[in-house]
Amino acid sequence: MASLRAASPELRAYFRRHNLRGVYEVLLCGIIVIRPEDPLTFLEEKLREMMEKGLDAVLWYMCIDLSLHPKLKRISETFLNTVFGLDGEQLMTEELCAKAWDFYSRNLMKRYFGRWIKYNLLRKNKRKKAKQKMDLAVVHYNVQILRVIIQKWNMWVQIHKGKITLATNRLQQIFNKIYLNAVVKAWHTEAHSSLKTKAYFESLAKESQKGCCESNDLTISHKTSHLREEALLRIFRYVNLVDLARCAQVSQTWMLLTQNSSLWSDINFSSVKHKVQDQIVVNILQKWRPYVLRLNLRGCYSLHWPSFKSISECKNLQDLNLSECQGLNDESMRLISEGCRALLYLNLSYTDITNGTLQLLSSSFPNLQYLSLAHCRKFTDKGLLYLGSGRGCHKLIYLDLSGCIQISVDGFRNIANGCSGIQDLLINEMPTLTDRCIQALVEKCQQIMSVVFLDSPHLSDTTFKALAECKLVKVSIEGNNQITDLSFKLMSKCCPYIRHIHMADCQKITDAGLKMISPLKHIHVLNVADCIRISDGGVRTFVQGSSGATLRELNLTNCIHVTDASLTEIAQRCHELTYLNLRHCENVTDAGIEALGNMSSLISIDISGTSMSDMGLRALGRHGKIKELSLSECKTISDTGIQEFCKGTKYLEYCHVSYCPQLTDEAVKAMAFHCHTLTSVNIAGCPKITDTSIQYLAAACHHLHFLDVSGCIRLTDKALKYLWKGCKQLQILKMLYCRNITKQAVLKYTAKLEKQEHNDADPPSWLGYDRDGNIVTFIKKHTSEPE
Repeated sequence: MASLRAASPELRAYFRRHNLRGVYEVLLCGIIVIRPEDPLTFLEEKLREMMEKGLDAVLWYMCIDLSLHPKLKRISETFLNTVFGLDGEQLMTEELCAKAWDFYSRNLMKRYFGRWIKYNLLRKNKRKKAKQKMDLAVVHYNVQILRVIIQKWNMWVQIHKGKITLATNRLQQIFNKIYLNAVVKAWHTEAHSSLKTKAYFESLAKESQKGCCESNDLTISHKTSHLREEALLRIFRYVNLVDLARCAQVSQTWMLLTQNSSLWSDINFSSVKHKVQDQIVVNILQKWRPYVLRLNLRGCYSLHWPSFKSISECKNLQDLNLSECQGLNDESMRLISEGCRALLYLNLSYTDITNGTLQLLSSSFPNLQYLSLAHCRKFTDKGLLYLGSGRGCHKLIYLDLSGCIQISVDGFRNIANGCSGIQDLLINEMPTLTDRCIQALVEKCQQIMSVVFLDSPHLSDTTFKALAECKLVKVSIEGNNQITDLSFKLMSKCCPYIRHIHMADCQKITDAGLKMISPLKHIHVLNVADCIRISDGGVRTFVQGSSGATLRELNLTNCIHVTDASLTEIAQRCHELTYLNLRHCENVTDAGIEALGNMSSLISIDISGTSMSDMGLRALGRHGKIKELSLSECKTISDTGIQEFCKGTKYLEYCHVSYCPQLTDEAVKAMAFHCHTLTSVNIAGCPKITDTSIQYLAAACHHLHFLDVSGCIRLTDKALKYLWKGCKQLQILKMLYCRNITKQAVLKYTAKLEKQEHNDADPPSWLGYDRDGNIVTFIKKHTSEPE
């Protein structure tokens, strides 16, 4: 009979309800065992018997005589459960017993074998632990031996150092005595020479009174300076043209020195651009044209055809800067190209050149290596095609196309076809720059090592995928919201020798990006300013990476999630860091600054807008090597902090403490008296500063070039008078919102400055105080200094 396992649930339920399984079991067992001759009659009799006794009394052996019952012990009811799909059991057989014994013996063997394995593993682990302890003991013993050796060696070194110090002191004493003798001897010689000179001029005066003075009788030579000629020549190289002309009028010796050809190999008219005229340029170049190698005419807007004609006569000229020369055009460049065939460097930025000039470059300057066309808007893609035509500029390795928004993808493809050896590429302030432009350029220019894309918002990670073929060393991108951490991943994978990474104001850069570049070994400069998603996690991971110990510059401006934890890690890892910018990192406190105070390599630091107080400033001045310090908008800084910092810092050159309202004249006094090398000072927005502060600066800081006193409402005309007398090298002076300084005084005392800004308006509300210096109740947060 077929099994009912595949039957419908209703049929199987019917079988269970009427116990048909039991009925069939009884009848089948009876027929199988008894084997009656008339099975139908047998079945009818047994069915009647079951109907009389009821289905509850049905047993499988009730239709079998007692003499025929099986002698095996029953372990299951029947096999019919399986036949009808009702999950029955089987009878005990020899085969089942054998299987049961086999199962039991296997299980027992498995159990004992498992225990044996555990025992062996335990013994093995004990031997391993014993070996580890023995190795640790050996290491500990070696360390102890090494410690004893180092202690003895250290004692020997200390003794040796003491001997060296003693010998050094003795030698220093001997040197001082010899030096003093030489000074006294030189002073005696100078005094004797002065007496002779004085006697000579007295004799001249007597002869002039007698009317017998003749110029041909002068036989005594008088030197203006006792410096050697080589030293004077070195000094003259740093003097601009106007001052060099004045030096030539000092004496005949100086006049001869100023005619030395080595002084005229590098001529810089840019330093006196407001005074330069065609006649001056023509006279100088005609006299010194064989020696001129470098010529800078940047910003000389008054030059015309005669000057450019004179430039063309400088056959050996190698470096020419014509940036911002308003008189330059294609015809002028044609004149220059006729004579200056040896040019290597050419700067044509901010000029009106067109395609004609680019055609001249390819035919006239085959050795050109450096070319700047920044903000030249009148040439087209066709002009760039000329760079590679003919002899072409195939040696070009530096190209600046900043601000040339007219260039399309075809233009960059033209550059790639003609100048495949480009290594340095600058494309700043170019909103039209796209990924396709870079892809077209990199197809053939695969030697690019440095790229600068400031203010190019449409570039994305696709650009770095294209640049992956180049071995980049420097990358600078700023003001881009499409660059992501993927670009850092590509740098880490394809640029193992990159040294300079500038990714400022890229909002999608996160800690993951810094983690990706942490394995790079040669990064010296990292700038992630205004990447507001950077936090301690990213900074600490990068600093702990391969470049942490060699990092020199780190800019974290406006990374508001950076805290003292990052500064502690920087102080411990970055032993060569010289520049650190933490401007507007609001979570940085004195604890982090104190950690930085132990960094002897730190030279420049900007902690403007942080939560630092006098305590942190005191710790920062501990090692005394800081040259540049910016503390703008640190509201809790007082005179005490500035005084403590300046006492330990004698090399400070740049000090900006603007918008620190608690500072008074005492702070400026400390700066002036302890830091005589100051060149740039900003005390804008400090309402308690008076003329006394300017008097201190003018009396002690004679190298001052830049000074900003905007918003110092208590300053008067006396301040300008002090500066005019004491700060002869001052070039830039800002005096905005100084209502007590008159325009007449500004015109009188600042006429010789390169740049000055002044107005007598009342201070704006964002300064936080009124026209009398009183703090206002509602202060608008200031985020940037006035320009």
